[in-house]
Amino acid sequence: MELNKRKEVVMTLDAGGTNFVFSAIKGGKEIVNPIAYPANGHDLNLCLSSIVNGFKEVRSMLKEDPSAISFAFPGPADYPNGVIGDLGNLPAFRGGIALGPMLEGVFEIPVFINNDGDLFAYGEAIAGMLPEINNELESHNISKRYKNLLGITLGTGFGAGIVHNGELYLGDNSAGAEIWVTRNALEPSVFAEESISIRAVQRVYSEITGNIEDKKLTPKEIFDIALGYQKGDALAASASFERLGKTLGDVLANAITLLDCNVVIGGGLSNAYPLFAPSMMAQLNGKISTYNGQNINRLEVKAFNLESYEDSNAFYQNNPKMVKVPNVNMEVPYSWQKNVAVGRTRLGTSQAVAIGAYAFALKAIGKL
Repeated sequence: MELNKRKEVVMTLDAGGTNFVFSAIKGGKEIVNPIAYPANGHDLNLCLSSIVNGFKEVRSMLKEDPSAISFAFPGPADYPNGVIGDLGNLPAFRGGIALGPMLEGVFEIPVFINNDGDLFAYGEAIAGMLPEINNELESHNISKRYKNLLGITLGTGFGAGIVHNGELYLGDNSAGAEIWVTRNALEPSVFAEESISIRAVQRVYSEITGNIEDKKLTPKEIFDIALGYQKGDALAASASFERLGKTLGDVLANAITLLDCNVVIGGGLSNAYPLFAPSMMAQLNGKISTYNGQNINRLEVKAFNLESYEDSNAFYQNNPKMVKVPNVNMEVPYSWQKNVAVGRTRLGTSQAVAIGAYAFALKAIGKL
C-alpha cells in the first residue's frame, strides 16, 4: 500500500486514561498539530463531549473534508459495531456505550474503532517490519515472502494484534489476540500481564532489593540502573527485565506455535529490548520435554532475533535447497528450515498505530 500517495484525510484519536489526543492524517502523515482534551473518564457526558469537541476542533483546522474517523480505544469492546464495554480506566463506559454510531451521527462520516494492539500490528505489517523483511529477502535473492505478523505492545499493559494475509484478525467476538490474559509460566495462578508490564518490572525490582520504595522507580530508571547509568542494584534491575523476557518468551512460543509468523514488539518497554531479549529468545529456541524426559525443540520453527547482527545475517541467508523429484528429471525447492523473526518496532509504536488506523479506514471505505 503506497499510503504516501493517498489524498484522503482521516481524523484520529489517541485515547488514554488521562487525556485524549486528536489529530488528522493524510498520505500516512500527520497534517495538523495534535490537540488534547481531558478524558473525564469518570463522567460519561463530559467524556463524550471531550471526544466530540476534540474531533470538531480538528475538523475546523482541515482544508478539506475528512473521509473517516479511525482510532484506537481500550477494550473490552465490540469493535465492528463501535460499542465500548466495561473499561477499567474509563469507568463511565461501563455497561456498553455506542461510541462509533454516536460519532457517525455527529460527523456524518464512517467511524472505525479498533484496539491499539491491532492497529500497531497493522501499521507494522503495511509500512514497518513486514515489508522490511520481505524487501531484504528480495535483495538477497531469496524467494520466501512473509504474509503474517504478530504485533506485541509492552507498557502499562500487555497487548497484541494479528495480521493474516494483509487483513486484521479480530476474531468472532472482537476478542482476537487478547494475549494479556494468557497463563503466566513463572506464576501459573496469575495471568501473563502480571509479569509483562511496567508494574511487573517495578514490583520485581522492589521484591529483589527488599525496598518497597523502589516500586516508585520508573522502568527507565531501572533500565539505567541495570546498565550502570544510575545508582542502584544492577543485578536486581537486570533480573527484573530478564524475568519479563522469560515470561514473554513462553507466551510467544505458544503464539508462534499457533500462528507461525514473525513478531514485532512495540510499546514503551520495548526500549528495554536489549535486556529482556536474551531470556525471551532462550525460551523460543529452548527445549521442552516429553513425559519420559526426552527433550524436543520448543518450536517447530527457528526464531531469529533481528536486533542481533549474527541472527539477522543467518535469517536472511536461509534459502530453500533443491531436491530431486523421484523418477523425474527435475528438482523442486525444499524449505528445509522453517524460520520466523522477532524484532522491535520499525515505525515507533504511535506512528504504527496511526498508519494502521489510516489504512484500516481507507480499506474499509473501499479506497485502498
